[in-house]
Amino acid sequence: MSHDAVVVGAGPNGLAAAIELQTHGCSTLLVDAAEEVGGSARTEEVTLSGFLHDVGSAIHPLGFGSPFFSSLPLDSFGLEWVHPDAPLAHPLTGSPTAFLEKSLELTASSLGEDGNAWARRFGPFVASQQTFFEHILRSPLTVPTAPILMARFGTLALQSTSRLAKPFQEKQARALLAGNAAHAGTPLSHPLTGAVGATLIVAAHTVGWPFPKGGAGQLTAALARYFESLGGTIETGCRVRSLADLPAARAILLALTNGQVAELKDTGLPESFHRKLQSWGYGAGAFKVDWALDGPIPWLDPEVARAATVHIGGTLEEITASELEPLSGGVSERPFVLLAQHTLFDPTRAPEGKHTAWGYCHVPNGWDGDATSAIEAQIERFAPGFKARVLCRSSWSTKRLERWDSNLVGGDINGGALTMNQTLGPSRWRLPGYRTPRRGLYLCSASTPPGGGVHGMAGFHGARSALRHTFGINPT
Repeated sequence: MSHDAVVVGAGPNGLAAAIELQTHGCSTLLVDAAEEVGGSARTEEVTLSGFLHDVGSAIHPLGFGSPFFSSLPLDSFGLEWVHPDAPLAHPLTGSPTAFLEKSLELTASSLGEDGNAWARRFGPFVASQQTFFEHILRSPLTVPTAPILMARFGTLALQSTSRLAKPFQEKQARALLAGNAAHAGTPLSHPLTGAVGATLIVAAHTVGWPFPKGGAGQLTAALARYFESLGGTIETGCRVRSLADLPAARAILLALTNGQVAELKDTGLPESFHRKLQSWGYGAGAFKVDWALDGPIPWLDPEVARAATVHIGGTLEEITASELEPLSGGVSERPFVLLAQHTLFDPTRAPEGKHTAWGYCHVPNGWDGDATSAIEAQIERFAPGFKARVLCRSSWSTKRLERWDSNLVGGDINGGALTMNQTLGPSRWRLPGYRTPRRGLYLCSASTPPGGGVHGMAGFHGARSALRHTFGINPT
């Protein structure tokens, strides 16, 4: 059977690209090396029978807030979102736990003297949430419709977290900002970490930090079912090493990171462009642990159980020190840990009375050490007795993560290092948009704008580029 388009990679971006192409009448084949769709948004039993773990992504504010995903009838294809009582808890030693509430006002009121500064800093973006998300997840070729709002965001985005935290005096506000910015996987002294922190905070105050009932794989499964309902075709267990292996099509879209594209054979790309792909840099890796638990995590502060996401790392200064280590090839003895406790809000993921936990810290890209003990020690610091509740654990090194999903190069979950060069500088200029020099070949992974995260927008924009430039369709 012939197809108009072939999409390689069935993660959130590949699925989004395939859906957008199929929606506009282009017969599309979606292929993936794994035996099931989902990319890094898959759910598996990796500890004990009946315990469902999100091996990759686990909490999805940008998935719920994605302009593309939210436009699809995914609830009719089995997707149900779970909204925790609070988006985020950040326990602290010797001080009250900091909470990021969905309400901006409630969060500000809990931050004491820093409350007014918090509301001033993030309030304008919360008030214009739809415009904000449309702009931060847009194609770089799109002219902003709200230039003043985005210029204001730009002043935050280009700052380091250390500088962004200066208006805040107390531990709580500074820790909340640091924990959110640390999702960037790069030292908090670097520019652009402020953009990550601000985006996640605004997301919490607008769409929340929800997750799919039954696991992250329910989101990608719903996307796949919707794509097939449109007439699309999916082939799994199909590893692509050469574009010559693919069936003939007018357009090929690669939801593969730039370095992976450089490794493909028969791309037909000029050597100069190939070198640009090869020079793409990857960021810190993730060392991940999944736990099957005999009960809920015994937090010193029981209120931490109000949140599905917990940032464990202490103060801004402690997190800053932790996130600096991977850049120099080390791993902090007290790493910043991102933890999710889904089963407090979604009991379908574990046997009755049992629980799961999900957590990771940043390590050097490709690091082959074991950070399990360091991660668990950090959790014990704020939840004494945690290890006694562990029935089984599954640790994922950077190399194991990459074997599970080859897009996680060296354990990098963001598709590339968040640097000025690769985001706004020469490395980005030399790889503009989604088109390549080969006619009909497009890129649409997390290495392309708007970057990492489960939102599908790189795939959506890549597909729209193909619709315009290959198929002569101008989607509205």
